[in-house]
Parts: sequence; C-alpha cells; structure tokens
Amino acid sequence: MTTMNLSRRRFIQNAAAAGGGLMLGFHVPVSRAANSLARPITAMPEGVEINAWLSIDPSGLVTIRVPHTEMGQGGITSVAMLIAEELDVEWSKIQCVFADANRHIRNNREYKVMSTHGSQLVRLQHPHLMQAGASARERLKEAAARQWGVERSAVEARLGELISGNRKGTYGEFASAAAQIKLDKEPAIKTPGQWRLLGKPMQRIDIPHKVDGSAHYAIDTRIPGMVYAAVKASPVPWGTLKSYNFDAIRNRPGVIAAVELKAVPGKRGQPDLQNAIAVVADSWWRAKTALDLMPVEWDGGESAKASNASYYREGRAALNVKGTPTKDDLKAIEAVQTGKKVVTADYERPFETHARMEPINATVHVQKDRVDVWSPTQDQSAAVLLVADQLKVDPKIVFAHTMYLGGGFGGNGGGGTGVTRQAAEISKQVGRPVKVLWSREEDIAQDKQRPMGLARLSASLGDNGLPTAVVTRGVWFSQDRINQVGPATADYPLFEMPYSFPLRHHDRHNLNTHIPSSTHRAPGANQMGFMQESFIDELAIAGGWNPLDWRIEMTKDKPDWQLVLKTLKEKANFRTDLPRGQGMGVAAVECHGTIAAACATVGVSRRGELSIEKIVIVLDAGHVINPHAATEQAEGSVIWELSHAWLGGLELENGAFANTNFDTYNLMRINQAPVVETYFASSGGKKWGGLGEPAGPPVPPAVANAIWYATGKRVRSTPFVSHDLRWT
Repeated sequence: MTTMNLSRRRFIQNAAAAGGGLMLGFHVPVSRAANSLARPITAMPEGVEINAWLSIDPSGLVTIRVPHTEMGQGGITSVAMLIAEELDVEWSKIQCVFADANRHIRNNREYKVMSTHGSQLVRLQHPHLMQAGASARERLKEAAARQWGVERSAVEARLGELISGNRKGTYGEFASAAAQIKLDKEPAIKTPGQWRLLGKPMQRIDIPHKVDGSAHYAIDTRIPGMVYAAVKASPVPWGTLKSYNFDAIRNRPGVIAAVELKAVPGKRGQPDLQNAIAVVADSWWRAKTALDLMPVEWDGGESAKASNASYYREGRAALNVKGTPTKDDLKAIEAVQTGKKVVTADYERPFETHARMEPINATVHVQKDRVDVWSPTQDQSAAVLLVADQLKVDPKIVFAHTMYLGGGFGGNGGGGTGVTRQAAEISKQVGRPVKVLWSREEDIAQDKQRPMGLARLSASLGDNGLPTAVVTRGVWFSQDRINQVGPATADYPLFEMPYSFPLRHHDRHNLNTHIPSSTHRAPGANQMGFMQESFIDELAIAGGWNPLDWRIEMTKDKPDWQLVLKTLKEKANFRTDLPRGQGMGVAAVECHGTIAAACATVGVSRRGELSIEKIVIVLDAGHVINPHAATEQAEGSVIWELSHAWLGGLELENGAFANTNFDTYNLMRINQAPVVETYFASSGGKKWGGLGEPAGPPVPPAVANAIWYATGKRVRSTPFVSHDLRWT
C-alpha cells in the first residue's frame, strides 16, 4: 500500500474536483481576494478604473477593491454591499480583490483607512465607502448624458444599466468615458429609507473559499527558494539572551543558520522586537526541532519574580487607596461612607490571551530593490511601514500581499506582534525569503495580552432600595504604565454606566507590569463590563428589586436603553424563581456605539458542574446592513467571551506564563456551546454602532448572575471553572 499524507483542505479540493463537492444553496459573487501570489499587485483585473475603489470591465463586471482585512467578520461582504448599494448594480456582477497597501501609502492614504479594528468598518467607514459607489454612479450617468445629449438628471442608473427615455446602455459601455469625468461636487449618499440592498441578509463572499479549501492565509504562503524560521524570545517578556550554542545543532538535517534578534533600547511597542533567537532550516519542523534542542540561557531580570499572586496582592492593596479620579465627587464618597445600607464588592480578572486559530506567522522576501511581505495584520499598510522601518528602506519598494486572517480579535492590530519585523530581519540576514512561524507555545507566551484588572464597587441604598450614591475604583496592570486610559486598559464601563445615580465618583490606578498588553475583542468593556454588571445585580437584589426591572427603572431617561432592555424582557422571559440548580441572569453593556443586553440560562449540578444552556442577545447599533453577518458576529462574540471567562485565564509564574497551549489554556469545545438567540432592537437615526464586538461583554456577567440564582454563590472573578459551585 502507498501511504498518503492528505490534509483536510486537500481532501476537500480533491473531492470537489472529483464531483463529490458540496452543493451550495446560494449564489455569491466571485472573490479573487484570497489568491496568494508570489508577486505584488501591479495590475488589477481587466477593466476601466472609475476610482480607486472600483473598476468596470466591458461586460459590466464590477471589481471592488477592499482596503480592509477579512478575519471571519464579513469585512469583504460589508465593503461590497456598501459600494454596490450606491453604485446600483446586481450583486451577481460584483467581484472583490484586496486593495494595494503600497498604493495606499504611495498616494497619501488613498483608501482613507486600511485598519480593520474596533468594530469600525461599517460604523465609521460607511460614508466614504458609499461615497465611492455614489461617485462612480453619477460619473457613469454623466457619461451617458453627454453622449445622449440630455441632462444627467434625465438618466437613471438601475442594476448596472443606464436608461433615459428609449435609450439604454450598460455600465460597461460607458466605463471608459466615466473614468475621464470629474464631478463638480460629490453626490449625497442614500439614507436608510432609500436602501435597496443594505439591511437584507447576505451570505458572506468568503465562505465558499473556506468551504472548498481554496482560501489562502498568510500561513499558506509558498514562494520559490523560501526557508523557514522557528523563533524563541525570552519566556519572561523583555528578558535578555545570555547565551546560545549553535554548534550543538549546526549539523542537524536541514539547518541553515541561527539569527539573533535584539530589542532596540526604548522600543517596547506592540510590534517591536524582543530579544530572541531564531533557527533557520529548509522546513519549519526541522527548524523548530533544532531550536528546541539548542542550549539557550535567558535572564529574566527582576521581572522573573512576578506572578499572578504578586500582582493580585499589589492590585488589592491599590483598591484601598484613592486613585486618579475620572469623576471626582466627594459627596458621593461621603454618602457611601455614612450610608445606612451599603453594598461593596471586589472583582478580578487575570491576564488573558488572544489564542487565534492561525498561529502568528509572517513571510518576507528581501531583494535588492523590492521587498514582499505576507503578514496577517489587521492593517496591511502597517505591515508595509513596519518592514520599511526595520530594513531602513523606502516604503515605496515594500509590497504587502493581503491574505485572509485566521482570527484577529485585536491581536493583529497595528502589526500586533514583532513577527513581521522578525521575518524582515531574518530574510535580510540569510539573503532568502523566510517564513517565520511561532509555535502555539510561543504564540501564547509572547502575545500582547488582555491586561489583568481589578475593581471595587460600593453603593449606598435609599429606602426605595435604589442607590443614592455609587463609588467605583478600577486597577489595571499595563507595561511601563502605558495607556493610562488607552484602549487596552479602558475602564469606561465603570465611569460611564448608563444608570441614573444621584451621586457618582470613580477613580483608577494604572500599575506597572512587564507583560505587554493590547486590545482584545471589546477592550475595556470585556473585563469591566463583567465587574459593572455583576455589581448591578448585587445592588438590585440587596434593594429587593428584580434585576431586569431595576435596569429598566434606572434608565428611564434613555430611550435607546429602554428599547433594548424591554426587548430583552419580552424575548428572554427572564425569571428568578427557577428550581435550585437552574438560573437565569441578565446584564447590559454599551461599547463601540452599540448597546448590548444578554440573558443567560444555566444549569449547575450538585457536583458543581456548570452548563450554559442558552444566551439571548439584544443589540441596538442604530442600523444593521447585513443581519446575517451581524448575527454571526454576535454568536462569535458570545463564544469568545465565554471561552475566556469560563475556562481561560493565563497563569503567570516566575515572570513567564505556564499555560501556553490548548491543553492548559482551555477554550470552549463544541459540546459546551450554548444556544444563542440574537435580536436587533435598532433605534435608527444618526446612530451607527459596531457589531463585531458588543455582544460579548454582557455575557460573562449574565452567566455569573445566573450562577447566583442557581446556587446562591456569587462569582466575582474569572475563570468560572476555578470556583467551587457545588450546592446542597
């Protein structure tokens, strides 16, 4: 018999070619966006460029250039829908390619924004994306009007055709003329009431490629002459490399070189180099095996003394000391100190990692007069600039090849890690194209983590059971005390709670750690939302209120919050009288311009085994352009937050993380996933919120609140799995 090594992807491709493929019950535009080429984008598909965003070929096929990354959030589809809505073209006549990051930089940020983060693609970029489609439409109409001798207002653009009286022509016929036209002023974009395409559920463009195995990720990059590098940085972040013995592995099969990577003094940002050693070989496995066998000594310095326990001690001590005020109200402090009935609770969450499915990787080919880059960053223009800076070359000769991302969650924003610089430096030193791939252990150990956070919340209650004053204090740990109130350490859920408190005080401490931190999905809201909404339940119960009715009562002056909370009450059928061992909990958090409320239904066995049965989510983002993708994102956000809050959490020992693979840093398995129901309670108007992140933050507190009703035990820290939930 012949033994064949057949990957899942290759099996799917071969099965489809043999006639055994999947029959997809929907039609989507063709997407060429995932093609992995060993050359830069120097020419777009055949057609006439109307503007930087789109071209049209003689048949009327529209090629849309997508400047944003696709990491499973439906970014390609959203951009295509926004432009197609204004262009007024049949969906079947759309295809997509990724925009050229080099062109973006070379032409003074031609695509406005290439970064994809913060649930802002639709929220903030929809005006100029729709404007690009509207501008192209009006230029096509003007071209037809000039040829037909009529006013532009007499020409209608409809589904790829231009019509005036008995005259008719296709976009393809007038594309060349339209490309030469400059409008006196740009047209206004449509209002939601005028939408034809937006607001309808659309299947994502990228899905067929991911189903049939043709989707290419950065990790799939293969180019002639490429070699591989495995890398280890100091297990204690920012530690130094004392020594390594390359001679011990020099003669192992396939080994080519060892390359030392050095941190630049004073450079400790997200994508900056740490001290590390790389082994280069003709295959990644050979490189990694040799690296693991090579004697290496590190010096972690003073940071090697740090642990979760030491940081928690420091953080708990800080909770006893007034910090930097955000809302400074001495009357609130006095009211809580002298109140007849006071509720106080402390909450904690540890460092947490991104754990993307695609391990960190990058491929760079340094040549004499050009550099090619394949890097899964959430901003391809950042990859160009990082490589140019590392090599000290002009960005105009650096070309980034955009690929699908196997997850992001904030971890690939702005370059995210030092892997792109590593690949550039190693390629420069060995004189060959190099793919750097981090092992899963390296990935988790060197990730830019969600920072550790603590909070103390206190409130005095009046005779009606409602708070008369609330005092809160947040504690964050961040590298070099950076980002005092930055996106990674944002405690706005605490100081911007929507509830109508008569008196309010909030302050914070930002404590130093050697652990690099970065944004994680729904930064700030993810951790402090858990603390805020767990405490709100404690307040409501202490005052004799139903927790959902309490939230409705305390937001009476906010119509959008009323809409969301009352919709949750209608859809979730929240109850507080379930039998012992069963419970329902609610929570509501606002982030990225969107209000999200959750109701969790859980079961807890007498042995303390937690099962999360159902999560109901209600969202108000103002507008939803693709309910199908928005629902997927809500479901993904729920699973993301539950994974970390229920099962995750990094264990810091001797300055380094001890649980660096999926056998010890647990994520949810499919059999643990709850049923998720998503509802949109859209307030409309000028409100445009994001939908990639907001569904996550209210879920952990909703689960914690449900656990209380099921067991009588209050969970004030994560992961939930670390708590004894047994009951009698």
